[in-house]
Amino acid sequence: MKMRCILADDEPLARKGLENFIRDIPFLELSASCSNAVEVMQVLADQPIDLLFLDIQMPKMSGMTLLKNLQHPPITIITTAYPNYAIESFDLAVLDYLVKPIPFDRFVKAVDKAKEYYTLVQKTKNSSDLATNFCFIKCDKMYEKIYYKDLLYVEALQNYVVLYEETKKHTTYLTLKGLEEQLPTSDFIKINKSHIVNLQKISRLDGSELTIGNTRLQIGRSFKESVMETILKGKLLKR
Repeated sequence: MKMRCILADDEPLARKGLENFIRDIPFLELSASCSNAVEVMQVLADQPIDLLFLDIQMPKMSGMTLLKNLQHPPITIITTAYPNYAIESFDLAVLDYLVKPIPFDRFVKAVDKAKEYYTLVQKTKNSSDLATNFCFIKCDKMYEKIYYKDLLYVEALQNYVVLYEETKKHTTYLTLKGLEEQLPTSDFIKINKSHIVNLQKISRLDGSELTIGNTRLQIGRSFKESVMETILKGKLLKR
């Protein structure tokens, strides 16, 4: 499984260098290359990201300010020309701190550490997923019990999400991002900016659409590769 990563650096040459480094690492997949922290926030709001390469001195908002404002930041590796922020960055749970100019072997060491940490987190999370097969959501003044096996898909609706089962639906005051972080990663996947689906309920794939029950949902362009890989991995019969 590849780690989806983004980088943020306001210097075009530095950004290009990191892009080339990332492309040389087989387990990394570059999802976005950003010139400032605002662009990073937009990407994180739109799609799941596993690893962030973050410069510190940038226009509009510094990398340190960005980290302080993110509730659930991805694994972060600082890439900067300023060594004096190291202690402060590690207080923000930064995994590694790379000072420019960054040698490729030092970059490899940092991303190998990120991969080890990511693998450990995923194993722990999936083990926790197996221990729980339901959750509770608040609907109006009641708490509804939702079994993951009965959930078809989830749809974002402004400040609410709608959870669809075969015979009923539930509307609750949650964000799609918040719900995504709590659903079992082994069973659910985000397919576009507005929908999370139960992998076990998908009955058909047709181009950029998938079918769940009587509903057809569009797979987002930036999500398609990872979604198709997850759905078909080990399940596609070949001649």
